[in-house]
Amino acid sequence: MSRHEIHRSHRIGWLRAAVLGANDGIVSTASLIIGVASAQAAHADILLAGVAGLVAGAMSMAAGEYVSVSSQSDTEKADLELEKESLKNDFEFELKELANIYEKRGLDPNLAKQVAEQLMAHDALGAHARDELGLAENVRARPIQAALFSAGTFTIGAALPLLIAWNLPGMQLITAVAVSSLVFLAILGGLAARAGGAAISIGALRVTFWGALAMGLTAAVGRLFGVAV
Repeated sequence: MSRHEIHRSHRIGWLRAAVLGANDGIVSTASLIIGVASAQAAHADILLAGVAGLVAGAMSMAAGEYVSVSSQSDTEKADLELEKESLKNDFEFELKELANIYEKRGLDPNLAKQVAEQLMAHDALGAHARDELGLAENVRARPIQAALFSAGTFTIGAALPLLIAWNLPGMQLITAVAVSSLVFLAILGGLAARAGGAAISIGALRVTFWGALAMGLTAAVGRLFGVAV
């Protein structure tokens, strides 16, 4: 009986950006709302802080992801250009280098040389990119994709505690935002773990722990430095 395997490595690029964006959106916005509310600010000021945090955070996530992943992409391109030059100027050396890689993986010398020759005859640069540099196509850096996923999921994540705060003025707001945000984080962690093939319980636990810590610290800051109005 044949078995169809479902691999998840092709999700690494967008999944990392999406989880980071959503997690940061929930944690930072909920923490901001709780911190300002703990300082006994007016409801309108709390909402203003939350909306400002959403907009600033989404743009910051987009810019940060684009810049960081672009740097990774630049490094990948530079390495590929170096390989192109080496293949052009010293093909035999590159052939031996690739054969040595296969030998270290367990092939005997003759077979390793044959494999290297056939792969380089088919796509020399692709063979070296994959086996020497570790640049698989499904995990290559994609700056625009990372920026869009991160900003979009940050906006969604930030909107959740903001909607709770919008509908619950007064001191109920702090408890409601904290509890609902922890639930959102647990769901997010579970879904991310599921998408990545990990244990759902572990994924949910690790994001809720850090989210609770962040909200607790900002609430303490709000109470300590806030001025009653």
